[in-house]
Amino acid sequence: MDSNLVAIFETAFNVLYLLVVWGLVILMAVRYSRVEAEKKSLARLFLISFILLAAGDTGHVGFRVVAHLMNTLDKQVMVLGTPMALTGVGSMMTAYTVTMFYMVLVYIWMERFNQKASWFTYFLLAIGIVRLIFMALPANDWDSLVIPQTASLLRNSLLVIQGLGVIGLYLYSSYKMNDCTFKWIGWSIVVSFAFYTPVILFAQRYPMVGILMIPKTCAYVAVAIIAYNALWKNQNA
Repeated sequence: MDSNLVAIFETAFNVLYLLVVWGLVILMAVRYSRVEAEKKSLARLFLISFILLAAGDTGHVGFRVVAHLMNTLDKQVMVLGTPMALTGVGSMMTAYTVTMFYMVLVYIWMERFNQKASWFTYFLLAIGIVRLIFMALPANDWDSLVIPQTASLLRNSLLVIQGLGVIGLYLYSSYKMNDCTFKWIGWSIVVSFAFYTPVILFAQRYPMVGILMIPKTCAYVAVAIIAYNALWKNQNA
């Protein structure tokens, strides 16, 4: 496929995605006062989670849009006095925020199903903290356009553990309690990881595999829409 067409398609999708995800975040924030009192705590957690996701992706896909418009993916910016590739800064931002996103999802599960913290939730939160620390190590080489394979596999393995743990919590509890909203959220997260896993494993060798990030991203948007419809619009959720 022509590289210019790929860049145009990627840029158009990224802009549309950012408009949609920030639009949902703004709707959640503006209409938060309309949420029923007993749902406000859960709605607040969802709002926090998607502010994190939107902010991180603004750095990730937003900076890629800027880089494409400047016709260079290795555009340098100064970060704490150190020159770094603009796209590398964006990748680092989204890596941190998506880790915190999944940590907040653990608290959402506890709030929704009235569960106390357990060894398993502590384990998932600890995995998130380990990932945050690991990503600060020089081995990640965020300044490189080609991410080091070993560091990428290690940090993304931690994310997969987080994600699988959250999927397990959501699907187990939602089916046990017949909670349709969280069934859909759980399966949406399954879809996101089904498309993300091949990217982790093969994108460096076969760059076109990266196109799977589009359905993976759409799955996150689906989670936001499901949560919004259930807590902000549906009074019987």
